[in-house]
Amino acid sequence: MYISTPQDWATSLFGQANLGDPRRTKRLVKVATNLALHTGKSLVKSSQQPAEIEGAYRFIRNESINANDIAEAGFQTTTQEANRHDLLLALEDTTSLNYTHRAVKEQLGHVNGGNRTRGIYAHSILLFAPTNHQVVGLIEQIRWTRDIKTRGKGARHAQTPYKEKESYKWEQASINMASRLGETMQQVISVCDREADIYEYLTYKTQENQRFVVRSMQSRCIEESDNKLYAFSDQLQPAGNRKIYIPQKGGRKAREVILDIRFSTITLKVPANKKGKSIPLYYVGCVEQGAGDNGLSWHLMTSEPVTNREEALKIVQYYEQRWLIEDYHKAWKSGGTQVESLRMQSYTNIDRMATILAFLAARILQLKFMGQNIKADEESCESVLSPIGWKLLWLKRENKPLPNEVPSIRWAYLALAKLGGWNDSKRTGRAGWPVLWDGWFKLHRFWDRAYHLAQSLECLDL
Repeated sequence: MYISTPQDWATSLFGQANLGDPRRTKRLVKVATNLALHTGKSLVKSSQQPAEIEGAYRFIRNESINANDIAEAGFQTTTQEANRHDLLLALEDTTSLNYTHRAVKEQLGHVNGGNRTRGIYAHSILLFAPTNHQVVGLIEQIRWTRDIKTRGKGARHAQTPYKEKESYKWEQASINMASRLGETMQQVISVCDREADIYEYLTYKTQENQRFVVRSMQSRCIEESDNKLYAFSDQLQPAGNRKIYIPQKGGRKAREVILDIRFSTITLKVPANKKGKSIPLYYVGCVEQGAGDNGLSWHLMTSEPVTNREEALKIVQYYEQRWLIEDYHKAWKSGGTQVESLRMQSYTNIDRMATILAFLAARILQLKFMGQNIKADEESCESVLSPIGWKLLWLKRENKPLPNEVPSIRWAYLALAKLGGWNDSKRTGRAGWPVLWDGWFKLHRFWDRAYHLAQSLECLDL
C-alpha cells in the first residue's frame, strides 16, 4: 500500500462520500488534502487562499452534512483494503476529546476532567494486519456525549437495560464492523482491554462466531474445579515465558518484563444477576516473573483454540499489539492532529472536523509504524512510497547516484525522519511523528516544486 500524496490520499478516502451534493464531496477532499499537508494546523493555517478558508468553514458549518456520512466513506475505503489480508486484528479502545472554551461547553457532555471540562467520547476500532505488520486503517468509530444531568448517578446503572448502557458500545461497534466487512469478518480477531469483559458482549461474540481476545477485568466464576479464574490460573504450570516491551503511559515508565505463560480451557459461569448460558472459552495467563502481586498480569480470554505453548504465545502476541490503538488516539489528540485544540462554536462543527482528523490520525500512525515493522530492513520501500517518491527522497538526502536496487522501508523511514530534523540523539532508532510528518511535508513540497519545474521546462521546449 502506498503512503500516497495528500491529494491522492484524500481522494481515495473521501472521493466517494455520499453527502447529498457532489460539490460537498469535492470540498471535503480539498479540506482533507489541506489538513494532511499541514497536520496539526487550524483550518485557517491549513488553507492557502482566502477562498479556500471561506469554503472550508462553509463546509464544516453546513448542518446538512452528517459527520457519520464523512466517516462511512473512510470506513468503506478501509474495508476495501481489509479484503487484501488473510488475518486482521481489530484493536479497540475508548477515549475522550476534552474542551474548555465557553462557546461549546453547554453542548457537550461531562467527562472525567472536572467541572471546567466538557467533551465527546469516542470508541474506535483500528485494523492491523499482523502478518505483514501493517496499519490498515480505521474501520469503526462511535462518538457520543454524556448527559450532564446524569453525572454522579451511577447507582441506577444496574436497572438500566443493557442496550441503553454505555458498555453496549463494544457490541454495537462489532455489529457495525461486521456489516461492512461481510465474509472478511471471519479473518478478524477483536482485541480488547479489560473494559470489554462484559458477559453480554462475550455472549454476543460467541453466538455470532466472531473471534476475539479480551483481557479479564475480574476473577470470574468458572466451572473448572468450582473455582475463581485467577485462583485457577495460579494452579496451572507455566508452559513457557516471553519477554515483552511495555511502552510508557502516563506516570508508568517504559520497561521490559518476562512473563510466565499458562493456558487452559475454561467455562465462564453466568453471573448471578444475569440470565443466559455458560460460555466455553480458552484462557491464556501471563504473569510477570518474580514481581509478586504488584507485577504485570494479563488474564486473557479468547475464542481462538489454545492447545499448546505456540498457540498460547500467539495470543499474547496479538494482545501486545493493543497498544497501537492507544498510539492512534495520541496521534488524533495531542501528538498529531491536535483535535482537542479545535475552537469550533458548536458540537456538530467539532464532530465534522474531528471525523476528518480521525482518519488523518490513522495516516500518521501508518507513517510512524512503517519503520518499526520487523520486516522493515528486508522489504522494498516501494510498498509504502511510489518509485518517484523514494527517488526524490534519495536525491534530497543522499549525496550519491540512485542505487541499482530499491532501498528498504527502514531506509525510507530514517530518511524521512532526518529530513524532518531528527538526529536520533537518544540512539533509540525510533522517530516521533512530528519529525516524520515534517519530513513527509518537506518531501512533498520538494515533489511539487520538481513537478512544476518539469512542466515549465516542457513549456519552454528545452
